[in-house]
Amino acid sequence: MKKTAEGSMGRRELLVKTAPACAMACLGLGRVPGLAGAVVGLPCQEVHKFDEKLDRQFSSRELTQSSVRGMAPIIDAMREEIGDAETIRILNVSSAEIGRQIAGRQAQAVPDTSFESFTAGFRQMIQGNNLTGEVVEDTEKVFALEMTECLWPEVLREVGLDGEIGHAAVCNMDYYWPPAFNPDFRMERTKTLMQGHAECNHRYIVTT
Repeated sequence: MKKTAEGSMGRRELLVKTAPACAMACLGLGRVPGLAGAVVGLPCQEVHKFDEKLDRQFSSRELTQSSVRGMAPIIDAMREEIGDAETIRILNVSSAEIGRQIAGRQAQAVPDTSFESFTAGFRQMIQGNNLTGEVVEDTEKVFALEMTECLWPEVLREVGLDGEIGHAAVCNMDYYWPPAFNPDFRMERTKTLMQGHAECNHRYIVTT
Protein backbone atom coordinates (compact mmCIF):
# COMPACT_ATOMS: atom_id res chain seq x y z
CA MET A 1 0.00 0.00 0.00
CA LYS A 2 1.45 3.37 -1.02
CA LYS A 3 2.21 5.70 1.85
CA THR A 4 1.30 9.36 1.41
CA ALA A 5 2.13 12.53 3.28
CA GLU A 6 -1.61 13.06 3.74
CA GLY A 7 -1.95 9.64 5.38
CA SER A 8 0.94 10.30 7.73
CA MET A 9 -0.50 13.66 8.74
CA GLY A 10 -3.85 12.06 9.45
CA ARG A 11 -2.24 9.67 11.88
CA ARG A 12 -0.27 12.51 13.47
CA GLU A 13 -3.40 14.61 14.00
CA LEU A 14 -5.28 11.66 15.48
CA LEU A 15 -2.44 10.98 17.90
CA VAL A 16 -2.20 14.62 18.92
CA LYS A 17 -5.92 14.68 19.69
CA THR A 18 -6.22 11.40 21.55
CA ALA A 19 -3.16 9.76 23.04
CA PRO A 20 -1.96 12.27 25.66
CA ALA A 21 -5.53 13.14 26.67
CA CYS A 22 -6.29 9.50 27.33
CA ALA A 23 -3.06 9.24 29.25
CA MET A 24 -4.22 12.00 31.57
CA ALA A 25 -7.53 10.26 32.10
CA CYS A 26 -5.81 7.02 33.00
CA LEU A 27 -3.57 8.77 35.48
CA GLY A 28 -6.72 9.79 37.28
CA LEU A 29 -6.38 13.57 36.98
CA GLY A 30 -10.06 13.98 36.24
CA ARG A 31 -10.98 12.41 39.57
CA VAL A 32 -8.77 14.64 41.71
CA PRO A 33 -10.68 17.53 43.36
CA GLY A 34 -9.41 20.80 41.95
CA LEU A 35 -8.17 19.10 38.79
CA ALA A 36 -11.49 17.80 37.54
CA GLY A 37 -11.84 20.79 35.25
CA ALA A 38 -8.42 20.16 33.80
CA VAL A 39 -9.50 17.34 31.54
CA VAL A 40 -12.96 18.62 30.63
CA GLY A 41 -13.11 19.23 26.91
CA LEU A 42 -10.25 16.95 25.94
CA PRO A 43 -11.23 14.48 23.20
CA CYS A 44 -11.41 11.27 25.21
CA GLN A 45 -13.31 12.96 28.06
CA GLU A 46 -16.45 13.92 26.15
CA VAL A 47 -19.52 12.22 27.55
CA HIS A 48 -21.95 10.89 24.99
CA LYS A 49 -24.74 8.40 25.65
CA PHE A 50 -22.42 5.70 24.32
CA ASP A 51 -19.96 6.62 27.07
CA GLU A 52 -22.30 6.75 30.04
CA LYS A 53 -21.28 4.57 32.95
CA LEU A 54 -22.69 1.06 32.97
CA ASP A 55 -23.16 -1.25 35.92
CA ARG A 56 -19.70 -2.69 35.43
CA GLN A 57 -16.53 -2.22 37.39
CA PHE A 58 -13.05 -2.03 35.98
CA SER A 59 -9.75 -1.76 37.78
CA SER A 60 -7.42 1.17 37.14
CA ARG A 61 -5.12 -1.24 35.32
CA GLU A 62 -7.91 -2.44 33.02
CA LEU A 63 -8.89 1.12 32.15
CA THR A 64 -5.28 2.03 31.41
CA GLN A 65 -4.83 -1.07 29.27
CA SER A 66 -7.95 -0.15 27.33
CA SER A 67 -6.54 3.27 26.49
CA VAL A 68 -3.20 1.80 25.50
CA ARG A 69 -4.90 -0.61 23.12
CA GLY A 70 -6.38 2.41 21.37
CA MET A 71 -3.21 4.48 21.08
CA ALA A 72 -0.56 1.77 20.56
CA PRO A 73 -1.45 1.00 16.92
CA ILE A 74 -1.29 4.71 16.07
CA ILE A 75 2.16 5.11 17.61
CA ASP A 76 3.37 1.88 15.98
CA ALA A 77 2.18 3.11 12.57
CA MET A 78 3.94 6.43 13.05
CA ARG A 79 7.17 4.70 14.04
CA GLU A 80 7.02 2.55 10.92
CA GLU A 81 6.29 5.43 8.57
CA ILE A 82 8.40 8.28 9.95
CA GLY A 83 10.82 6.63 12.39
CA ASP A 84 11.31 6.91 16.12
CA ALA A 85 13.00 10.32 16.14
CA GLU A 86 10.16 12.09 14.34
CA THR A 87 7.53 10.16 16.30
CA ILE A 88 9.14 11.27 19.57
CA ARG A 89 9.27 14.88 18.34
CA ILE A 90 5.57 14.87 17.48
CA LEU A 91 4.64 13.21 20.76
CA ASN A 92 6.67 15.80 22.66
CA VAL A 93 4.87 18.64 20.89
CA SER A 94 1.51 17.00 21.54
CA SER A 95 2.05 16.23 25.21
CA ALA A 96 3.47 19.72 25.85
CA GLU A 97 0.26 21.25 24.55
CA ILE A 98 -1.82 18.88 26.66
CA GLY A 99 0.18 19.98 29.72
CA ARG A 100 -0.62 23.62 28.95
CA GLN A 101 -4.30 22.84 28.44
CA ILE A 102 -4.55 20.98 31.73
CA ALA A 103 -2.80 23.83 33.56
CA GLY A 104 -5.20 26.34 32.08
CA ARG A 105 -8.23 24.36 33.13
CA GLN A 106 -6.79 23.71 36.57
CA ALA A 107 -6.18 27.44 37.02
CA GLN A 108 -9.84 28.10 36.26
CA ALA A 109 -11.02 25.39 38.66
CA VAL A 110 -9.10 26.42 41.79
CA PRO A 111 -9.41 29.59 43.91
CA ASP A 112 -6.06 31.06 42.84
CA THR A 113 -2.77 30.21 41.16
CA SER A 114 -0.77 29.95 44.37
CA PHE A 115 1.74 27.17 44.96
CA GLU A 116 -0.60 25.69 47.56
CA SER A 117 -3.41 25.45 45.02
CA PHE A 118 -1.09 23.90 42.47
CA THR A 119 0.27 21.19 44.77
CA ALA A 120 -3.06 20.31 46.42
CA GLY A 121 -4.03 17.98 43.61
CA PHE A 122 -0.75 16.07 43.76
CA ARG A 123 -1.16 15.50 47.48
CA GLN A 124 -4.43 13.69 46.78
CA MET A 125 -3.32 12.02 43.58
CA ILE A 126 -0.65 9.93 45.29
CA GLN A 127 -3.37 8.45 47.48
CA GLY A 128 -5.27 7.15 44.44
CA ASN A 129 -5.24 3.83 42.58
CA ASN A 130 -2.95 4.86 39.71
CA LEU A 131 0.20 5.92 41.53
CA THR A 132 2.30 5.01 44.55
CA GLY A 133 4.52 7.64 46.05
CA GLU A 134 5.28 10.01 48.86
CA VAL A 135 6.05 13.65 49.50
CA VAL A 136 9.77 13.97 50.29
CA GLU A 137 10.05 17.76 50.51
CA ASP A 138 7.33 20.25 51.34
CA THR A 139 8.12 23.94 51.87
CA GLU A 140 6.69 27.25 50.72
CA LYS A 141 8.80 27.11 47.56
CA VAL A 142 9.56 23.44 46.96
CA PHE A 143 7.26 20.44 46.68
CA ALA A 144 8.97 17.14 45.82
CA LEU A 145 7.46 13.73 45.15
CA GLU A 146 9.09 10.33 44.84
CA MET A 147 6.88 8.02 42.81
CA THR A 148 7.72 4.32 43.01
CA GLU A 149 4.77 2.95 41.02
CA CYS A 150 2.79 4.29 38.08
CA LEU A 151 0.33 2.38 35.93
CA TRP A 152 1.16 4.20 32.73
CA PRO A 153 4.75 2.94 32.24
CA GLU A 154 3.75 -0.52 33.43
CA VAL A 155 1.06 -0.84 30.79
CA LEU A 156 3.05 0.82 28.01
CA ARG A 157 5.93 -1.54 28.76
CA GLU A 158 3.62 -4.48 28.06
CA VAL A 159 3.33 -3.34 24.42
CA GLY A 160 6.89 -2.11 24.01
CA LEU A 161 6.08 1.60 24.15
CA ASP A 162 7.86 2.66 27.31
CA GLY A 163 11.27 4.35 27.31
CA GLU A 164 11.67 7.51 25.25
CA ILE A 165 8.45 6.90 23.31
CA GLY A 166 6.38 6.64 26.47
CA HIS A 167 8.19 9.58 28.03
CA ALA A 168 7.37 11.75 25.04
CA ALA A 169 3.74 10.65 24.97
CA VAL A 170 3.02 11.01 28.69
CA CYS A 171 5.81 12.23 30.96
CA ASN A 172 6.99 15.19 28.88
CA MET A 173 3.82 17.14 29.65
CA ASP A 174 4.89 17.43 33.29
CA TYR A 175 7.44 20.09 32.38
CA TYR A 176 4.89 22.35 30.68
CA TRP A 177 2.10 22.08 33.24
CA PRO A 178 3.64 24.16 36.12
CA PRO A 179 4.69 27.29 34.17
CA ALA A 180 1.40 27.31 32.28
CA PHE A 181 -0.42 27.30 35.62
CA ASN A 182 1.84 30.02 37.01
CA PRO A 183 4.88 31.45 35.17
CA ASP A 184 6.82 31.42 38.44
CA PHE A 185 6.61 27.62 38.76
CA ARG A 186 8.77 24.96 37.16
CA MET A 187 9.48 21.26 37.52
CA GLU A 188 12.83 19.49 37.76
CA ARG A 189 13.28 15.75 37.30
CA THR A 190 16.22 13.47 36.63
CA LYS A 191 14.58 10.03 36.83
CA THR A 192 11.36 8.42 35.59
CA LEU A 193 9.85 4.97 35.86
CA MET A 194 9.01 5.27 32.17
CA GLN A 195 12.70 5.43 31.28
CA GLY A 196 13.62 2.47 33.47
CA HIS A 197 14.63 4.15 36.72
CA ALA A 198 13.48 2.91 40.12
CA GLU A 199 11.37 6.01 40.73
CA CYS A 200 10.23 9.35 39.35
CA ASN A 201 11.66 12.28 41.28
CA HIS A 202 9.34 15.21 40.59
CA ARG A 203 10.46 18.48 42.16
CA TYR A 204 8.18 21.51 41.78
CA ILE A 205 9.79 24.86 42.50
CA VAL A 206 8.72 28.48 42.94
CA THR A 207 11.34 30.46 41.07
CA THR A 208 10.71 33.92 42.58
